[in-house]
Amino acid sequence: MIGHQLGGRYEILTRIGGGGMALVYKAHDILLNRNVAVKILRQQFVHDEEFIRRFRREAQSAASLSHPNVVSIYDVGQEEDTHYIVMEYIEGHNLNEIIHERAPLQADEAVRIAMQICDALEHAHQNHIIHRDIKPHNILIGKNGRVKVTDFGIARAVTSSTITQTGSVVGSVHYFSPEHAKGISTGEKSDLYSLGIVLYQMLTGKLPFFGESPISVALKHLQEEFEEPRKVNPHIPQSVENVILRAMRKNPNERYQSAREMLIDLDTCLKPERVNEQKVTFNSGSDLDETRVMPAIRGDLRPSMPQAELTPIPPSPLERASKTAAASSQPEVEWKDETTAGKQKGWKRPTTIVAGTLVVLALIIWGFFALLNKLDVPEVDVPYVVGEQLEDARAILEAKGLKVKEPVIHEFMGDIPAGQVFEQDKSNMKVKEGSFIQLSVSDGAVLEKMADYKGKQIQEAKDDLTALGVAADGQIAVEQVFSDQDPGTILNQTPEFGAEFDPKSATFTFMVSKGRETVEMPNLIGHTVAEAKDMLKASELTLDDEDILEEPSYTQSKGLVIDQDPFKPKDSVPKGSKITLRVSSGPPKDAKNHTFNVTISPAEAGKTSEIRIVYSDARGQDIEWGKRQIQDTQSFPVQVILAPNSEARVTVYRDGQFVDTRTITYEELAQGSDSSSLTIPGTGGTDPSNDPGTTQETKEPDQPADADPKESTDNNGGTQDEQ
Repeated sequence: MIGHQLGGRYEILTRIGGGGMALVYKAHDILLNRNVAVKILRQQFVHDEEFIRRFRREAQSAASLSHPNVVSIYDVGQEEDTHYIVMEYIEGHNLNEIIHERAPLQADEAVRIAMQICDALEHAHQNHIIHRDIKPHNILIGKNGRVKVTDFGIARAVTSSTITQTGSVVGSVHYFSPEHAKGISTGEKSDLYSLGIVLYQMLTGKLPFFGESPISVALKHLQEEFEEPRKVNPHIPQSVENVILRAMRKNPNERYQSAREMLIDLDTCLKPERVNEQKVTFNSGSDLDETRVMPAIRGDLRPSMPQAELTPIPPSPLERASKTAAASSQPEVEWKDETTAGKQKGWKRPTTIVAGTLVVLALIIWGFFALLNKLDVPEVDVPYVVGEQLEDARAILEAKGLKVKEPVIHEFMGDIPAGQVFEQDKSNMKVKEGSFIQLSVSDGAVLEKMADYKGKQIQEAKDDLTALGVAADGQIAVEQVFSDQDPGTILNQTPEFGAEFDPKSATFTFMVSKGRETVEMPNLIGHTVAEAKDMLKASELTLDDEDILEEPSYTQSKGLVIDQDPFKPKDSVPKGSKITLRVSSGPPKDAKNHTFNVTISPAEAGKTSEIRIVYSDARGQDIEWGKRQIQDTQSFPVQVILAPNSEARVTVYRDGQFVDTRTITYEELAQGSDSSSLTIPGTGGTDPSNDPGTTQETKEPDQPADADPKESTDNNGGTQDEQ
């Protein structure tokens, strides 16, 4: 996905987050030249038409919100099977990261964050939008401290079938309101309950309700009381605790009536006159979802009351109606048949009647006892089979005369091995022999399929896997090897493409290119072409004949390397790289050669002096010609090369002291001066001038201006062999 353009406008730069439903990328809006966040639905939701319809409708509804504490939604779109939402990009961290790093937070910081969340909720509620998924993960804190609430609308797009996925809660069950946990319609006060939990977590560093399963946490929201914040963190002001206690009442009628009311309470809770206020109390038993013991309704209540306290209770409409019906069912006149009444009853055979009655009674009694024998099934203790494998659990129950109810419930449970029973509907009790026991069995973790990362960058693979819950440090291993692929390119992967894996336990190995093997670039300057070829071959570098370029040079003699490209000496160069050489074809045609004839005597006649000659010309400045030891007057030719509009200079030092210098220009040579002399006598010599500073210039026989310097001397004056 990285590098892809959505809608021809949003260029995906890097992944910055992800959850159970979507992945979030940092992208660049090419049209408006700004960074944005792009949330892309995971592939398992792209074929759920109902989800997509609600997702888009709610996202468009959330886009209508405009508030400084709400992440703005810019765009909603679809590209083939990719559904995405473009929103404001916030540079910073989410509140969940801050809680894990620094909780418990100071009261003033926690209240400041809660106020901005509450302000955002008030704006949303006024626009008839209920968030329903307030949690630290959806609260972003920018670098400037501004709080931004995100995921407006997306939470409402989650149906009851997507609140949990294959047995694992998406991540909001710890922040459910009791009415949300019941699955009934939630309103504005549900968001305030969730905000109360967020404030509780910021100030204590823990959640108010925690359990072994999502169901147990949901039941605690409904039935149990949480540990009061000041018992966890005594530094919380009583006024701040009161805000939490009121926001987290199980009965919605006892919470704040609106986000505005809660915002006002938060705004004043840290004022000096409120910090030590009395603890808030509620009417006992007023929380409708608490578990309570109800008194039995007794029929003899009124007679047991003292006579003085008895007062007539008027009959209810239902009692009056029943009495009327009973009265209307009785005859008003009792009719008597005097003739029949006065006549004696005839004789009946009592033996037949008694015998028949006894037979009927006997049959009834026999049937009754037969039925009791059938109904009198022995009771057995239900064995506890949680933690057993399904077949073992089935055998244990059947050994007790119990049966496993079919079908067995199967759910994905990431922290329970596959095939293991994690729940049974009856335990620690006696049941009739032959009763059915419902078992719930784990199918293990939700398995993901391995994507094909060959040819992709290692960072993309790491981003994808960590978004699925893989630990980058402990589960992903990277082996770097030399190859012709760009550095960071994945060459091989384990598991292979298409293999299924458990994100919590699987390990991954990637063979990654670190580019071609490198060598140190040799220094080819000043070497012949043949020598350069041998040096490059030894370093496994490539030099083609068409990459040898000739050009004039003042600095190098003909046939020597002037420069090398594209790598300089000592650079790290991938093996097999192609090299280009620039080779000297000799001095340019317009160059001129000149020879300085330096004649010098020792400082004192008969004693040894050390002379040093330095020259500057087109080849460079202050080039060392060399040093000599002399005991008598000697002459030394110093050859220089001049470029147009330049000059050459020779400087002489004797016994470490500057003696004299001589300069000639290109223009002077163009007028016919081919050589010049520099004479330096000794202090006690027999030089005719007897002046140590006297120099003489003598004309040598004419010499062509373009003569090859090597015909008379080398670059150091022609007497280099004497060094």
